Amino acid sequence: MSLVFPHTFVPWFRSVAPHIHAYRGKTFVVALAGEAIAAGKLNTFVQDLAILHAMGIKLVLVHGFRPQVTEQLAAKGQVSRFSHGVRITDAVALDSAQEAAGQLRFEIEAAFSQGLPNTPMANATVRVVSGNFLTARPVGIVDGVDFMHSGVVRRVDGAAIRRAIDIGALVLLSPFGFSPTGEAFNLTMEDVATATAIALQADKLLFMTEIAGVREDMADPESGVDTELALADARRLLAQLPAPLQPTDPAFYLQHCVKACEGGVERSHILPFAADGAVLMEVFTHDGIGTMVVDEKLESLREATPDDVGGILQLIEPFERDGTLVRRERTEIERDVANYTVIEHDGIIFGCAALYPYPEARTGEMAALTVSPQSQSQGDGERILKRVEQRAKAMGLDSIFVLTTRTMHWFIKRGFAPVDPEWLPDARKRKYNWDRRSQVLVKKI
Repeated sequence: MSLVFPHTFVPWFRSVAPHIHAYRGKTFVVALAGEAIAAGKLNTFVQDLAILHAMGIKLVLVHGFRPQVTEQLAAKGQVSRFSHGVRITDAVALDSAQEAAGQLRFEIEAAFSQGLPNTPMANATVRVVSGNFLTARPVGIVDGVDFMHSGVVRRVDGAAIRRAIDIGALVLLSPFGFSPTGEAFNLTMEDVATATAIALQADKLLFMTEIAGVREDMADPESGVDTELALADARRLLAQLPAPLQPTDPAFYLQHCVKACEGGVERSHILPFAADGAVLMEVFTHDGIGTMVVDEKLESLREATPDDVGGILQLIEPFERDGTLVRRERTEIERDVANYTVIEHDGIIFGCAALYPYPEARTGEMAALTVSPQSQSQGDGERILKRVEQRAKAMGLDSIFVLTTRTMHWFIKRGFAPVDPEWLPDARKRKYNWDRRSQVLVKKI
């Protein structure tokens, strides 16, 4: 009999509740590398997907089969051939791919049919639907190499897939597509998953891969994983990396994440299948475990420059006038402009916040968080808060704090907790206005 410890279980369960609420009814496309299945990760991965399904998330699963096809070819005395990172599919390789796909679909459907007591699959009912949802065309001849039966996705029947997931089924896609003449083409898992996520305008595309994610220092394979990349930053990084030839190359999955985000998928993820429960940790914890590429749809979320001083003054002046914000002189904003983060739409600043670090106390003050009334309730405040948290983390700070007289509930809903003003760093405490009686709220980051 397992023991439940309320002092750890209850706070943990409550902490994931906001994610459960946020993702109910959302659409995730999950791509599972064939290497994960070869490594024996299928059953636990299926259990985790069943949990997502039970929470009301609509799922499309795309499986890969590189090692399985290679194994089938080896059994036939053939050698795998690749070019430009894509398998060259002759008639024997096509037969091998069809055999591997059939076996894998059988194994995946069997895994989703489990229902043993005392396992995560107990009481789970996941109906798996497969079909000819993909139309493909040949890769053709590239740089003198004939790819024969290798293809790329021409069209995804998004409407049919949507109907299936809307009635609660999980759609399973193999990397095969068919031409209007009935010819079969061997596709890549990454191409299928990306095209499907774009066709569905999925909320997330998650790649379960051989790599941990995108490293913070690409020259150091031991450096930490960059947990979040803005789309613009991901594009710049791709431009610096060599063309990928195999899945373990840093740009291999990143290029598909960028393509998905450019096609309307707001978030794309690269996760290591070697980490048990990686998909759950990525979806239900704040920082996740892999790399997330985010299309903010706001290319203008950025650090401020001296040219922004006038826009910042114009934005915060009404809030200073009604007492929501403490008045700041132009010279003060000019001096501290590098501390500010701004959101700009069509050349107009619609939101801002400043970060003043107190390194000796490993904390920082977020000040002057302001969003124009024209764009309130659209998430700009939360985007600015997220960027300020990222800046604070990069400085090695453990927390951020705010002083407010009117908006304490907004901050409390976003993880801040009230503390006594005596908590403030000494340097900030000396400047605290006891007459204003601002509340002090702190958030650990």
